[in-house]
Amino acid sequence: MYDEVPAVQDARRAEIVGSWVCTDRTEVTLLPDGKAVISLLDGQEFDFDDRWRLSGTGEWELTNERAGWNDGQHVRLTLTARTSSAARTPDPAERLDPSTGQEPAPETYTWTFELQRDDKKQLMLYFFFGDPDSRSTYVLEHLRPGAPTSWSESSRSKPKPCIGEARRHVFCRSAPSVSGRSP
Repeated sequence: MYDEVPAVQDARRAEIVGSWVCTDRTEVTLLPDGKAVISLLDGQEFDFDDRWRLSGTGEWELTNERAGWNDGQHVRLTLTARTSSAARTPDPAERLDPSTGQEPAPETYTWTFELQRDDKKQLMLYFFFGDPDSRSTYVLEHLRPGAPTSWSESSRSKPKPCIGEARRHVFCRSAPSVSGRSP
């Protein structure tokens, strides 16, 4: 049904620690002590459609337990103290149904990030947004040492959304082909 992706089994915490960014000023900083700082991170799967974005602090863990949609390791990120929420501006191509009210932003939330290695063996963190069967992915890019620590400091332009195979926006990178299973 879906293309196979090798499960990541060899990720180390040291590879995951640091700042991860995405479009529209999303930034997630994963600290060595398991704490996290979250800024403007969208909801995953169907929660993405409610267009809320969360900021605050929380905790993260690298887990080998069966979670998410793919086999292998995952990063579980939990927002435990929300400091603010915002609403994502709809994409011009996005059709909004006014009859379906949007859920308010939650006070706490847990994301499960899938892991994949790119062609340079660098780790990628991503989750599915919208209908998981559409395979639309929200990919976070790891800021490397010496890189700017936030979009406001960045001299490079923000990543441009691109159209994925499912004709949904994919942030930061092209959609990885992933194998699916129900969680």
